[in-house]
Amino acid sequence: MAKVMVVDDAAFMRMMIKQILTESGHEVVAEAVNGLEAIQKYKENMPDLVTMDITMPELDGVEAVKGIREINSKAKVIMCSAMGQQQMVVSAIQAGASDFIVKPFQKDRVLEAVQKVLG
Repeated sequence: MAKVMVVDDAAFMRMMIKQILTESGHEVVAEAVNGLEAIQKYKENMPDLVTMDITMPELDGVEAVKGIREINSKAKVIMCSAMGQQQMVVSAIQAGASDFIVKPFQKDRVLEAVQKVLG
């Protein structure tokens, strides 16, 4: 099973996605509340997968993906977006994100994205 880092400025959203992942046997090795912290914790933990919120304070998800991809060009990142953020999702994919899921999270869709990205 994968080691995952969950990045979201909302504690409730982190908790939801953590629960979905841990119930499926994945290990959440780190959490971050903004893009700057995400890049730092990625360096420290080198997770197999990152779930990344798009809109966050300090540094948004798109910029954080770029930062993480500078550390590891093969980093696997799944973007988490609210409805109506299509343009940012496109930017995130161009920056190197592997897939995206839409809030509110649906367990099946989250696990499908994780499976697809991890291969």
